[in-house]
Amino acid sequence: MKVWLPPAGSSATERKLAAGQVLFSRGDRAAGLYEVVSGKVRRTRVDSGGRELVLGIASAGDTLAEASLFSPIHHCTAVAVATTVVRFYQKAALLAEFARNPQAAQSFAELLAHQVLELRARLELRNIYSARDRVRHYLAAGAEGGTVVLPGSVKDLAGELGLTHEALYRTLSEMEGAGEIARRKGTIRLARALYDRVHI
Repeated sequence: MKVWLPPAGSSATERKLAAGQVLFSRGDRAAGLYEVVSGKVRRTRVDSGGRELVLGIASAGDTLAEASLFSPIHHCTAVAVATTVVRFYQKAALLAEFARNPQAAQSFAELLAHQVLELRARLELRNIYSARDRVRHYLAAGAEGGTVVLPGSVKDLAGELGLTHEALYRTLSEMEGAGEIARRKGTIRLARALYDRVHI
């Protein structure tokens, strides 16, 4: 549990979601935020052209809808990727905890600062024109020991990268054919030469 969250039993309630079940939709009234206890939740928005954009996938231990503490409505849609349990914290209880506990408020501010840095990194990624270079950049940033564990499906990754899933599948196939990567279920491993080059 995040250190800035109050004890789970004090004001939080748990909810179980089936795969594909909507937790909240864009425009719904925002009454608080959620912590993912188990499973995964995909956050999306639909752009003006009707294309679904993946804003991120929250896994166990992550929180989502932090902005709801300061907004009357949700600004994205959240859907369970698999069977998922979430813990809901009411807005009033969290704001009262921040007023009572400055350390909790500081920890929450640190989380938001980290999210700003992640957003800047995503904007930088979206500004890379070449699909192949964009994928290389993403893999290089997320590789631990040369392997990237995908947070969701390849289609989810396409949405996160701002690519059509056809373009991403084609790019990954080309990279695999060139020996740059090796794909396994849920993971992508960078070839040693590529990993060394992007981590110089």
